[in-house]
Amino acid sequence: MNKLFLGLGLFSSFVMAGGIPVSGAVPVAVTIDSTRPGVKIADDFAGLSYETKRELPDAEGKYYFNPQNAPLIKIFQTLGIKNLRIGGNTVDSSKVVIPVQADIDNLFQFAKAADTKVIYSFRLNKGDPQGAATQAKYIADTYASNLVCFSIGNEPDIYVHSYPAYLKEWRPIYDAINQVVPDAKFCGPSLTSNAQPWAHDFARDFFSTGKILYITQHQYAGGAGGKIKDPVYGRDLMLSPGWQNIYQEYYDKFVPPLKDSGAPYRLEEGNNFYNGGAKDVSDTFASALWGLDYLYWWAAHGSQGINFHNGDEVAAGQQLAPCRYASFTTAPGGYFAHPLAYAIKIFNLGSRGQMVPSTLVPGDAAKDINMASYAVLGADKALYVTLINKEHGANGRGADVTIQTGSASYTQGQTLALAAPNGNAAAKEGVTLGGNPIQVDGTWQEKWTDLAPAPASGQVHVEVPACSVLLVRLTGS
Repeated sequence: MNKLFLGLGLFSSFVMAGGIPVSGAVPVAVTIDSTRPGVKIADDFAGLSYETKRELPDAEGKYYFNPQNAPLIKIFQTLGIKNLRIGGNTVDSSKVVIPVQADIDNLFQFAKAADTKVIYSFRLNKGDPQGAATQAKYIADTYASNLVCFSIGNEPDIYVHSYPAYLKEWRPIYDAINQVVPDAKFCGPSLTSNAQPWAHDFARDFFSTGKILYITQHQYAGGAGGKIKDPVYGRDLMLSPGWQNIYQEYYDKFVPPLKDSGAPYRLEEGNNFYNGGAKDVSDTFASALWGLDYLYWWAAHGSQGINFHNGDEVAAGQQLAPCRYASFTTAPGGYFAHPLAYAIKIFNLGSRGQMVPSTLVPGDAAKDINMASYAVLGADKALYVTLINKEHGANGRGADVTIQTGSASYTQGQTLALAAPNGNAAAKEGVTLGGNPIQVDGTWQEKWTDLAPAPASGQVHVEVPACSVLLVRLTGS
């Protein structure tokens, strides 16, 4: 077992599936300590990221983001998306025009209708300081209530090859915006995962000014999606406990040096594989199990949030590629919710509060079971326990879980299951949450199931099938 950042109020274990044939659920114990509340999860933790090109009207003059797009507004509301980042490679592309006021109006009026806030990016590569300042003032004067902060550029370490050279391009735009919006807030430097030292320099140089909301970085844990030629291998890789080592290595290089400045951080763009994801991997139910685990892992490690890159197409270098890792894509009558959307939804249902320690210990028959557990003491005083069973395939094992809450005050409970047809990690359709799908119009019917038997003496018993998630909500009488 691996102990993950106990100081942040979490203990979670991840262990590899042992290849034992399924013969019923195997015993697992989870112990919760609700007396030790730790990290508070930001209300806008699970966000989305889009290309700047998506802000522009299409060939027919129609806007994706507009206050009349009812299905898009509804799916944002259903998933609980409170943070919308606009940027990506196309913000710095000479092939994409810089948005004008009408584009900004449609975006922010959509944000108001969807009850979300925007991280708005300006062009850095051959950018226009005065043009950016004019637009920033308009946004601040007109849409301050739906603005998170401004960002300048996207992954500048790709086309600028030193931190001083980056500042030489970034600083004039930053200064011009500050001249007309004195109380402007920014995030940055929006780097690839290879350029953490720039982030540390940026935090050292600018966080003390009070102008920087958080330091932003990008991460795609699996690397290039095009390199994954075998979908079975790709899904196994994405669900492998070894991926936590990737997160940990990235965290160790990026986060501890920020503590000298006291700067918080956010992964403002990320997903499983970059360049639009991996075919028959990033768009399968395996991505839901991965995404939910990813959200909680980074929440436990102090991140202010994650913006999953999204859209029908995304920039892969200077080209557009199909968005296989999308949370949802355009469909007749609205939007088709991919499995990752369900991960975002169940996370938002179970994460409104503070993380508390959760210890997962497999019994002898469950040795090396591939599971994770997380617990949150909700702002509503309920205890939320998320059980992610990443076992999958012919040898995937269900778990017979006993939860020890440590408190006899929890006398009632309900569950909500996230599942794919036949427990199939390769499924792209038929996913349900609480037995119901997210509809193409963005609606979802919330339906919890009462625990039977009810909690007794602080103990709860549930079963979690292979390749599924169970959210347990415990309350007092």
